[in-house]
Amino acid sequence: MNRVLAAALLVLSSLAEVSGQIRITGYVHDGDGNPLELVVVQVRNTMSGTITDDKGYYALSAAPADSLTLLYTCLGYNKAERIVPSARQDIRLNVQMNVTSISLGEISVTAARRQVNSMEYVDADKVRLIPDPSGGSIESLVVTYAGVSSSNELSSQYSVRGGSYDENIVYVNGLEVFRPLLIRSGQQEGLSFVNPDLTQSVGFAAGGFEARYGDKMSSVLDITYKKPKALEGSVAASLLGANAYVGSSSGKFTQVTGLRYKTSRSLLGTLDTRAEYDPVFIDMQTYMTYAIAPGWEVNFLGNIASNKFRFVPHNRTTSFGTENNIMNLDVSFAGQEKDNFSTLFGAVTIKYNPSASVETGLQFSAFNSSEEESYDITGSYLIGQTDEAGSASAGVPIELGLYHEHARNRLSAGIINAGHYGSVRSGGNSLQWGATFQAERVSDRINEWEMRDSAGYSLPHREDGVYVVSNLYSNNSVSGARLSAYVQDVFKFRSRQGLFTLTAGVRGSYWTYNNEFIFSPRASVGFIPNFNQNLTFRLASGIYYQPPFYKELRRTGQDAAGNNIIELNKDLLSQRSFHLIAGGDYAFKVYDRNFKVSAELYYKNLDRLNPYTVDNVKIRYYGENCATGYAAGIDMKFFGEFVPGTDSWFSLSLMKAEQVIRGQTKAPLPNNPGYSMSLFFQDYFPGYDRIQLNLRGILSGRLPVTAPGRGYESGYYETTPYRRVDIGMSYRLTGAPGSVMSRGILRELKNVWIGLDVFNLFDIPNAGSYFWITDVHDRQFAVPNYLTGRQFNLRLIAEF
Repeated sequence: MNRVLAAALLVLSSLAEVSGQIRITGYVHDGDGNPLELVVVQVRNTMSGTITDDKGYYALSAAPADSLTLLYTCLGYNKAERIVPSARQDIRLNVQMNVTSISLGEISVTAARRQVNSMEYVDADKVRLIPDPSGGSIESLVVTYAGVSSSNELSSQYSVRGGSYDENIVYVNGLEVFRPLLIRSGQQEGLSFVNPDLTQSVGFAAGGFEARYGDKMSSVLDITYKKPKALEGSVAASLLGANAYVGSSSGKFTQVTGLRYKTSRSLLGTLDTRAEYDPVFIDMQTYMTYAIAPGWEVNFLGNIASNKFRFVPHNRTTSFGTENNIMNLDVSFAGQEKDNFSTLFGAVTIKYNPSASVETGLQFSAFNSSEEESYDITGSYLIGQTDEAGSASAGVPIELGLYHEHARNRLSAGIINAGHYGSVRSGGNSLQWGATFQAERVSDRINEWEMRDSAGYSLPHREDGVYVVSNLYSNNSVSGARLSAYVQDVFKFRSRQGLFTLTAGVRGSYWTYNNEFIFSPRASVGFIPNFNQNLTFRLASGIYYQPPFYKELRRTGQDAAGNNIIELNKDLLSQRSFHLIAGGDYAFKVYDRNFKVSAELYYKNLDRLNPYTVDNVKIRYYGENCATGYAAGIDMKFFGEFVPGTDSWFSLSLMKAEQVIRGQTKAPLPNNPGYSMSLFFQDYFPGYDRIQLNLRGILSGRLPVTAPGRGYESGYYETTPYRRVDIGMSYRLTGAPGSVMSRGILRELKNVWIGLDVFNLFDIPNAGSYFWITDVHDRQFAVPNYLTGRQFNLRLIAEF
């Protein structure tokens, strides 16, 4: 046996000598020991080279020499160089690469990650210093990405490539999270579920996403919370509220817990309506992990949120019209609004890793929402052409009247979820699967109406009695169960042409309420060519569905007395969309700074659409599959270190999205701005990096709106473009060399920042919705409800 083995080795060594090649292998890791993928490894002055795989492994061949020089390069990391003397036999060489960065506290460069599929990664640390009127949210950064648009700074909701707010799915640690259902305005909304202080990584896909993500038609936001390695935390306060978190690790146990308080009272004070605003939004979240045994881990994610909003209006003055015909609306109010939205969320994950390449787990979660909306508000109004002083009452009166709005709305929702997931990695393959059972229950009690009086006549004016202009009643409950499962494979391989990444999978789902089964195949391919490894190409396609939840089921009908009532359409099917996306990136360096240009072309064919109208952030569905449509466009992004050591980007999106309702009415989709541009820019004083600047700008086109209670069949109007610039200046008090407060106990703090923000720097009036007034002659006036004006905000952040 030994002679056979020796003979075999002799033959192999002889073949190696004949081929004249030696084999060089090894692993490449970052400073924390994590494997680095897509590192280019090359023998200097030769054509011999390769790229590391997802485990950081590489292998290449080279001619024997007295010495060889190996070069290791990866976008965002310092170049590494290794000299191998007397390279006459096979070599194993492991290398560590360090991140290219300039020490600027909160600023870090993140251009290193190659995007070989639809998922783009966002640096969560940038949220800390971003000027954000919503109080600091991951979504405030997401809306600056190509293909994403937002036209309300008070809301964390966003539209992606013409889709509705409901078409975006959000995951935290692999668990889908939910938001309240009754929210109708940004000022009611409160806090986003995602807590930036607890966030480790953020992935965002604007379409063409993998089968492991659920059934939505537009986008996926994938959040992973931290597992601290040591004690850490921060405390922050501003005119918009306060937040704090603490994270710790003690061997087998880690935890990170955050508490947030938000009040937008000072910001709402810039609205046209002078009122007593009393918004109080509080939430507490915790994420805990415990290693119960080798390979076993138990995780817990919990959230408690209470959003209360009280509103006592006094008066309002709004100018509108054209330059040659300026009109004013003057309103005096009586009454108040009180809203309460309380949510609970809890999830347990049991994870088992029998080996480094295998992971399985069980997940259990529960969500409960209790929502109340109550208001009785009376307004006496006067519309008139203004005089020189800008007063309607002193000018030419056009319309006067009175209205009364009333609502007593209640909704409760409960969702229970149990699922299994798993993954196996073998060579260039990564097989993933999962299955979920979800039980849900929703019940609502809606009672709202509006009375209008124009010049002493009730509207609508009829001889046979007094009527209200609108009303809506509901007393419905729905319960059902959803079963879903997916399987997908990620396969990476190299050829002479370059590195290919193929992802293909299928997803199926069944809902007991409408007895519908949907099947969703999805696939993508990424390619990095050998002729220029700074290029990346992507292609993705698939069939995506939007299964109805409670809001989509609601259809407005009439009872025998002519009152509007909400009926549930049990025959409603899932909306469907076919995605086709082609895109690519080109990464390059200028003066040792990282830059990247990205572009994606997309086309979405839409059918079985459930049309909807939007008022502020409230969506009202038709409750029928009665439309078809499409969305097509191009998204472009220029990303780079315009200032050394900082990330900035400019995004531009051009799109067209239309629908045809009941085969007759052609109209744009409600979230079709036509174009959108956004800018995120970071800067610091040269040679004095303790002073930093963050700027966020958004410009998006006109959106279609309809009159209340009417669909697109009755015509539509267009809002004005949304234009906004927010800027923030921050000064680092301690945590940097030469800081003015780096003494005593303050030296124990990692960073202390003091900042000043200017929201809506140019004080541009943006219309969030419209207040519709109808006179006795059925003429309508659309008075814009302007969003917030210019406002200053002070911030203080201490990190340890």
